[in-house]
Amino acid sequence: MTRPIPTQQVPGVYHRRVGDILVTALHDGYQDSPMATVKDIPEAEAVRMLKDNLRPAPRRTSANCFLIRNGARTALVDSGFGKVRPTVGFLMDNLAAAGVAPDDIDVVLLTHMHPDHWGGLADKEGRALFPRAELKMHADDHAHWHDDAAMMKVEDLGRRKMFFADGRAQVAPYRERMQLFTGGEVFPGVTTVPLAGHTPGHTGFLIASGNASLLIWGDIVHVQELQVARPEVTMAVDVDPARAVSTRRAILDRVATDRQAIAGMHIHFPAFAHVVRHGDDYRLLPDAWSMDLDGDVAQVAK
Repeated sequence: MTRPIPTQQVPGVYHRRVGDILVTALHDGYQDSPMATVKDIPEAEAVRMLKDNLRPAPRRTSANCFLIRNGARTALVDSGFGKVRPTVGFLMDNLAAAGVAPDDIDVVLLTHMHPDHWGGLADKEGRALFPRAELKMHADDHAHWHDDAAMMKVEDLGRRKMFFADGRAQVAPYRERMQLFTGGEVFPGVTTVPLAGHTPGHTGFLIASGNASLLIWGDIVHVQELQVARPEVTMAVDVDPARAVSTRRAILDRVATDRQAIAGMHIHFPAFAHVVRHGDDYRLLPDAWSMDLDGDVAQVAK
């Protein structure tokens, strides 16, 4: 009997256990962006580095979100792009594939207020897509993107609308159940890690249970083939490029020194990895796909 040949991939869902907490990577898709969005490196050199790593140029950037389940409580870290183009907006499909409904989400944690992180919060009618969820973000990020003076400094009207007006509209349905933090624990077993620079309140989330931990580092890198080896490379959307560089250098040094497991919104799916020193620079080592929910790295550590 002839069986149909698959025409699409399996769901973008991958689990990692952190002590008693289950973290699930959910793929939202990818975005191709012009090389002009990559700053502080000659374009020809950036293209060469991508090609040396068998990656396309213009740059292709993965988009990921993360589900955190601790006991009866469920948090979602970021909400992806939403359905704005064919290659993104797969969060809801993959959330369903993971067996989770939107009204199962108790808390949405935002690493920062950029379109690829808040795009799946509300529908076109302005209704919250996570009807029961509290929305938590850093107070500095909320203040910046709601600052009319900061908005008017952006000359490009399209960027002004996308980053400021549209961002405000996406978080507005949650205004009655929004919490702004400056630090501390924001969900059982999850504490904030300040990573300002990319945006004023850009935040990582450290998940810890027992002897295990995982740092979801948000947008420390957008293009891993460039920014891990060359931390001075910035992105056009960095609000404070110099601070983004110093933050990236500091966190790369920290996770390499501590052998800290990390996950990122723009690391190639399934987005779990470690960073090691490579001479005077760093290398990102993606964790191998593992049947064991603890991951192969945990087995080596034993």
